Amino acid sequence: MYAVIRAGGKQYRVAPGDVIRVEKLGTGTDGQVEFPVLAVSGEQGQVAKESDARVVGHVVEEGRSAKILVFHYKRKKQYKKLRGHRQAFTAVRISEIAFGGQSFKAPDLPKKEAKPRKVKAAEAEAPEAETKAAKSAAKKKAAPKKAVKKAAPKKK
Repeated sequence: MYAVIRAGGKQYRVAPGDVIRVEKLGTGTDGQVEFPVLAVSGEQGQVAKESDARVVGHVVEEGRSAKILVFHYKRKKQYKKLRGHRQAFTAVRISEIAFGGQSFKAPDLPKKEAKPRKVKAAEAEAPEAETKAAKSAAKKKAAPKKAVKKAAPKKK
């Protein structure tokens, strides 16, 4: 099941669960975006233009793509012009395609779990009431002393 949609003057072939990068969009309600549908494909391979079809997506990310350098140059005329451009984009995850009384939804993404915070061994053993001075003194005691080099004996 897929649909062909129009966004930002371009056409995209999308299926539920796809993430597409389109030109910068003004976000709708709660980051939900609805696209104009050009065509929808059914399950048996039929392709139909549907005016009552709906394609709904949720905004995943907004940002700017990599820089493109535009360099104008005319030889022998001492003319050089350098400009840069970064195109703004909106990444949208297609969540639902609906037409003809049927609705095809994307599977829900698993929620990310927070990583457990790593605790240093020194922090776990030391009580919290210790002051900075006591901690630094403990470090100085624990650090091995460096060997002092002796001067080489003079040659005769």
